[in-house]
Amino acid sequence: MKWEIADLRETLILIGAIIMVVGLGSAIWIYQSAGDYSGSVLGYEIIDGSAYPIRPEDSRIYRRDLELYGGKAAVVVDDFSRWFVGLWHGTSLAFTIAGISIFISFIFFFAATRLPSRIKHDVHSENNRE
Repeated sequence: MKWEIADLRETLILIGAIIMVVGLGSAIWIYQSAGDYSGSVLGYEIIDGSAYPIRPEDSRIYRRDLELYGGKAAVVVDDFSRWFVGLWHGTSLAFTIAGISIFISFIFFFAATRLPSRIKHDVHSENNRE
């Protein structure tokens, strides 16, 4: 039984380390190879030599119509859904994968530290005098 606990602890630590290495390696690779997600861009506005994308959802007309038909809750839900969809594209995908892999690997490390430690008892009791 004591060997099984030690093996389980080492296995959980190994799994956590593998998840961390693979996840962070993938995040670095995605970050270096991906560009920013532009989504549905109508055009670009150039201000002081910098180009800024113009999206239909950023216009006042779109937001006014959305609030008119769905209320303020529709505007909040639309902002949240666009933020959530943006997590899975471009460089933000790299940060998302890094965060998820760190979180999952720490769960494995935490579970490994919560297992009882392997203690050897060399004390002889009165019933066992061999």
